[in-house]
Amino acid sequence: MENMKLNNNLECPMLGLGTFMLSPEDAYTSTLEALKMGYSLIDTANAYVNERAVGRAIKDSGIDRKNIFLSTKIWASEYENENAVEETLERLGVDYVDLLYIHQPAGNWLAGYRMLEKAYREGKAKSIGISNFEGKYMEELETKWEIVPQFIQVEAHPYFTQKELRVTLDKYGIKLMSWYPLGHGDTALMNELVFAGLGKKYGKTPAQVILRWHTQMGFVVIPGSKNAEHIKDNMNIFDFTLTDEEMEQIAKLDKNERYYHRMDEQLVQFANWKPEFEK
Repeated sequence: MENMKLNNNLECPMLGLGTFMLSPEDAYTSTLEALKMGYSLIDTANAYVNERAVGRAIKDSGIDRKNIFLSTKIWASEYENENAVEETLERLGVDYVDLLYIHQPAGNWLAGYRMLEKAYREGKAKSIGISNFEGKYMEELETKWEIVPQFIQVEAHPYFTQKELRVTLDKYGIKLMSWYPLGHGDTALMNELVFAGLGKKYGKTPAQVILRWHTQMGFVVIPGSKNAEHIKDNMNIFDFTLTDEEMEQIAKLDKNERYYHRMDEQLVQFANWKPEFEK
């Protein structure tokens, strides 16, 4: 595993397990398997409704809590809930999280960000982040934060490298965590000749080459899976290094095209939807 240093000197693993779209049962099993394999970064969220399952897996793994980098996100409907952080920690069964995001620039998101800053000051979050903040939302937050975030979680992959956003991130030392890292399962991306050729050279699958590209771009990557073999393969990317020329080859694939297009109306829906948390 390789680690990166954040703008507050905390260290974070470059690769972890994402639990988006995993049922509580699958999230428990995948988290436990991943931790046994040597993963130390686990990412979840209020909205995934599997925080309790992730917390149980962490406890049942027997691994010392300080050796696990746990990331979660506060959902938009919770931004004005003054107990949202404590309720999240209770679901996870922990005293703190290593990274706490606000999930969407919806509703009273500034209140949500102030909640993160308070949690950071109180030691309930060792680092803080924003998820899906781009364009005008990022520009507004820039003028209002009291504590610069350590992370942003956004869509990123070889077809969409977030070139414009990264100018702002680099200015503040904010790190990028990729979602849809493999192009949302797009076969066109996976079948690009460059990945087949590099896979053959290094004895890796196209997916492994793409994941390695993410880490060499300086992105933290959190592919999710409920397949133990895929979880194992996803981690097996640190025994080779793409050359500068190979990174340049991959850079030519950038179309500045994303898979997920969020409409502003959806932000209203996000603010009004409340997850039915596990009991």
